[in-house]
Amino acid sequence: MNIRTIASILTLSFSTILSQAEERTFFAFDDHSIPWRHNLKITLVQADKHPGNPVLRRGPEGAPDHGHAILYGTVIKDGDTFRMWYLGMFESKMKSGQAPGWWRPMCYAESKDGIHWTKPELGLVEFNGNKKNNICLIEGSPLSMTKVNDFLSVLYDPNDPDPNKRYKVAYIAHMPYEDIKGGMSNIGIKEKRVGTTICATSADGLSWKVVGDRPANAGGERFEVSSLYRFGDFYYSTGQLLSPWTWRPDGSKTGRNVMAYRSADFKNWSKATTHAYSRPGQLTTPTLKGEQMHMGMGLWNRNNVMVGLHGMWQDAPTKPADGTYWNKGVHVDLGLVVSNDGIHFREPVPNFKIIARGEAGAWDDTALLQGHAFVNEGNKTMIWYSHWDTGGKLKTMEIGLATLRRDGFGYLSAQEDDNESEFITDFFESGENEKIHLNVDGLSAESPLEIELLDRFAKPVPGFSAADAINITSGGTRIPITWSKAIPSGKKLALRVKYPIASKAKVYAIYISQ
Repeated sequence: MNIRTIASILTLSFSTILSQAEERTFFAFDDHSIPWRHNLKITLVQADKHPGNPVLRRGPEGAPDHGHAILYGTVIKDGDTFRMWYLGMFESKMKSGQAPGWWRPMCYAESKDGIHWTKPELGLVEFNGNKKNNICLIEGSPLSMTKVNDFLSVLYDPNDPDPNKRYKVAYIAHMPYEDIKGGMSNIGIKEKRVGTTICATSADGLSWKVVGDRPANAGGERFEVSSLYRFGDFYYSTGQLLSPWTWRPDGSKTGRNVMAYRSADFKNWSKATTHAYSRPGQLTTPTLKGEQMHMGMGLWNRNNVMVGLHGMWQDAPTKPADGTYWNKGVHVDLGLVVSNDGIHFREPVPNFKIIARGEAGAWDDTALLQGHAFVNEGNKTMIWYSHWDTGGKLKTMEIGLATLRRDGFGYLSAQEDDNESEFITDFFESGENEKIHLNVDGLSAESPLEIELLDRFAKPVPGFSAADAINITSGGTRIPITWSKAIPSGKKLALRVKYPIASKAKVYAIYISQ
């Protein structure tokens, strides 16, 4: 299959993109979208791991992903095809904790069901004497900018007026200092190379061109970028930093936390950063020993809200006695994060493991790596992740799948059975032909939910008040909420959802769309 055939098959549907962009999601665990609650609690849900994990395995000897295949990368659904960008490694052992030649190829895979994956021969990059491989091409100068070493994040940006730039990527390249135009701070560094943020664009996601001739963070500090997304008027890249390049609010040292850069044009990036997230134990005084986050966050843009996973790093109880590998004994599980401005993130329930590492002996028993890999398919949310062998042996460093009920990260249910419950959403501006749907379970005709529409003063809207309330008696992932007349447009509105006494209802999300 040649590159043009792949590009023609895998052109994203604009109608699908636009329909998703018009929808706003109020998740149950988002206390900004649903700030007002009475007699309710949030319960997060741990994802189910696919019994056939890992679903994408490393290649045979001589393949570009023979050493490992890890989802320091992205999965998106394009029409009826799942597309995956991941990092390969072509040797079975790392040298001094780094990839051979400081290069882990950007590899590509595709699937029709998200479970069974193929690795097409792209014919773009010569490797082991031929081009029969699944390595994506990255062109630019200097050459060190084109060599992916760590986390890559692919973004499809359909609104870019240049069709050659509608795919965007940010990744880490470890560049020699002399290759960095504009220079870079070497505070605390004794290495000859430094982690830099490189941006590139593409028409098809397979052949890429580096943006400019210098890293996005040139002239500033080193930065281990891990995500790329657009939220509102800006592109954002988040990633990890630790002291001496970042610090706690009082100036004291900190382990890995999440910082963010921004850009209005995907070419010029801010020198100033913002603190996006730290685990709670990193902010206490004294800090909780060994608690850090790992490699930023794997994120999912839901238009009005960002959700995702972060690495819940825990140091080994003691350093390896033999000193062979400094990460040996580190454990990482994956926790849930949410943001309403695309800048500041928080955990709905601190330290809850949405995806936990496996039991001893399981393929994913040591440390997990998050990706930008979330797809709603039917009544399920599919999430891909991978395993990191912190002992440095690259044991089962491959890619797995976990699933939830569609948008079923968590739900609101009654705290006490002997009292009514209710919540009121944040305000939203209503559009033409506004449609509202509910993701809910645990209902019956004897115990329905009652739904009202409120005005900008939180008063019932005439014709949508308790006397006209909609009673929802059955569950589903997308139950329509309809009144006898259309929702007024151009108004500032909110929803009130009431639970009866002893209700068993579980509300996962509300969807508002035109």
